[in-house]
Amino acid sequence: MLSHAATTSAPEVSEKVEVEDFEQLAKELNNASPLEIMDKALEKFGNDIAIAFSGAEDVALIEYAKLTGRPFRVFSLDTGRLNPETYRFFDEVEKHYGIRIEYMFPDAVEVQALVRSKGLFSFYEDGHQECCRVRKVRPLRRALKGLRAWITGQRKDQSPGTRSEVPVVQVDPVFEGLGGGDGSLVKWNPVANVDGKDIWNFLRAMNVPVNSLHAQGFVSIGCEPCTRPVLPGQHEREGRWWWEDAKAKECGLHKGNLKEDGAAQANGNVATTESDIFNSQSLVTLSRTGIENLAKLESRKESWVVVLYAPWCPFCQAMEASYVELAEKLAGSGVKVAKFRADGEQKEYSKNELQLGSFPTILFFPKHSAKPIKYASEKRDVDSLMAFVNALR
Repeated sequence: MLSHAATTSAPEVSEKVEVEDFEQLAKELNNASPLEIMDKALEKFGNDIAIAFSGAEDVALIEYAKLTGRPFRVFSLDTGRLNPETYRFFDEVEKHYGIRIEYMFPDAVEVQALVRSKGLFSFYEDGHQECCRVRKVRPLRRALKGLRAWITGQRKDQSPGTRSEVPVVQVDPVFEGLGGGDGSLVKWNPVANVDGKDIWNFLRAMNVPVNSLHAQGFVSIGCEPCTRPVLPGQHEREGRWWWEDAKAKECGLHKGNLKEDGAAQANGNVATTESDIFNSQSLVTLSRTGIENLAKLESRKESWVVVLYAPWCPFCQAMEASYVELAEKLAGSGVKVAKFRADGEQKEYSKNELQLGSFPTILFFPKHSAKPIKYASEKRDVDSLMAFVNALR
């Protein structure tokens, strides 16, 4: 959970707003100013909301938050691969606003395993998604599990291919928040409808610190190996992961924006080249034959927990850390934890024989019962999963 930062804490907000309210709220606020949207976000969620600061023009969000006069929190992801200029910018921002940014770091063991197995620059050969997942997505997931809402600097004009329909407020389509489960996190995008040039006019007018890389031609700023200046006439996202296809210009933090690809995968039996998930030595990877044999057994030596998943599914990705932690906690306990990739050609079998309804589906195979028991809750945090297992083993 993120620690308190920025200013004195605001009162906790106990009210729970129904999911459908945010669709209506997005319509009501669509023509509102960023300041008004920021004020509404901070008012509604108090200390349970935080600004995601990337070290680029997201400083505008901090300035808007300051102008509301309300307490606010700021967090950032330190991937370990940022430019020196970005680290100096972080320090300037903290001093300018009198705040402490809450930094989230990648898991050292995961980074070590990635670098040892693939080297420091594997993303140039097999794509940025795996490195971003380790250095950015998983730390972000940990941060958001302690929040009910977060504030981002997404704009519609940043990436026409993936962000053209970003609303000013939405139920987060990818990540889970404090309560766990679908709909437990709200995502605010106060500058969604603002042009990039207007953001810069605002920053200049308010005389706030900016990253010195901007003066060197950098517009969208990420990790040092994956960011370069853009040429005149190029779109700002062209400087990110320039060796890849333009439609993949998302690191995973806003993967819910990739609607077209996700919809095609969700509605069909599409096998993709997406990097696999639930990777841990504590997890067993089941083949079709393996899960068929497990399902046929009427008496097992050990109980099993199995997740039926698809690597491209945002809800599977959102529960990855919890499920891996579950596997680590259950290691040596007499309960095996496994995964079975149930999309593509395995989807029909999984629907007909394994109770697959949607991804992810979690099954418990008891020691002395042939029929697996389906986990019915949408809460996929490790405590809820552990309670499910303990109640049945």
